[in-house]
Amino acid sequence: MVDKIRIKDIAQCAGVSVGTVDRVLHNRPNVSPKARIKVEKALKDMDYQPNMYASALAYNRSYNFQIIIPKHEQVAYWEEIEEGVKMAQETYRDFHVMAHIIYYERFDNASFLKAAHECLASKPDGVVVVPTGLNVTREFTDQLHQLGIPFIMLDSYLPDLKPLSFYGQDSFSSGYFAARMLMLIARDETEIMILKFTKNGHVVSKQQENREVGFRHYMHEHFPSVTIHDLELPIDQPRQFYDNMLENFFTNYPNVHQCITMGSKAHVMGTFLLRTNRRDVQIMGYDMVGRNAECLRQGSISFLIAQHAYQQGYCCVTTLFKAIVLKKKVQPVNYMPIELLSQENVDFYQRTQL
Repeated sequence: MVDKIRIKDIAQCAGVSVGTVDRVLHNRPNVSPKARIKVEKALKDMDYQPNMYASALAYNRSYNFQIIIPKHEQVAYWEEIEEGVKMAQETYRDFHVMAHIIYYERFDNASFLKAAHECLASKPDGVVVVPTGLNVTREFTDQLHQLGIPFIMLDSYLPDLKPLSFYGQDSFSSGYFAARMLMLIARDETEIMILKFTKNGHVVSKQQENREVGFRHYMHEHFPSVTIHDLELPIDQPRQFYDNMLENFFTNYPNVHQCITMGSKAHVMGTFLLRTNRRDVQIMGYDMVGRNAECLRQGSISFLIAQHAYQQGYCCVTTLFKAIVLKKKVQPVNYMPIELLSQENVDFYQRTQL
């Protein structure tokens, strides 16, 4: 058998015309059932493997992918997501793939719906969405289903909405793991603290809520006598505001030496501990963003749990590309690894792509 199978070879094997083979390969109409069976048998007998990349390039059309994520500050988890999206767009530039990012305000249904309206107005071929509340997200995803637009969920998984795929950590398992790691160094403690960043009284993501459920589940199972104190800090406040709240907390609870936050802002406490020279307190947190890494190196953060935010952004766009452009089946659920970073290995952590 020749290395490269031509349409002419397939037609000869099947006893049909070249045009019939072309219509079968591209799933076009006007092929009789008898001719289709002949072509499909020839393809199987010849072990034909189509060059999907070449076929997609031949169409010479553009693809509009829309990415809906929360507004965020710089040097944060979401910036890593954005960098991954941009790299994926660059990777598939020859296929005229464009990935446009739309922002919404967390816990603001009107803002999310406005972003959804902007997305739909652009007539997207595919969508990546970080969900907000279940009902308002469903309102948007129902429209996507009606229009036949595939979408991927990022960060928080809502399987009832039937996304094409999901990328993110298993939040419950992540929180359970975080508790186990924290208690390796805090097993003799009688009190610990959970630091929460909130907006309008709500924790800033469903993922963080689920992590806390996993965390408390482990604590209830293995350390039920340990007292857990909650400290809520409103987001978008000046440093002095946070410093005052943290100072008051440690004055009122001098026996707390180990803390954890379920999000990417462990550096807020980490830098406070360094400025005030509190060497008897540490915090554990999430995400290998720059300020967290620096506190980890200096010892005010004990551990970071990394979840490859860059990889998530890259893979969401890649999955849309595979499903829409190459017509390939994709993995429906993609859990990110739960990786533990310390002073000793933080400098070896590298962004990777699937």
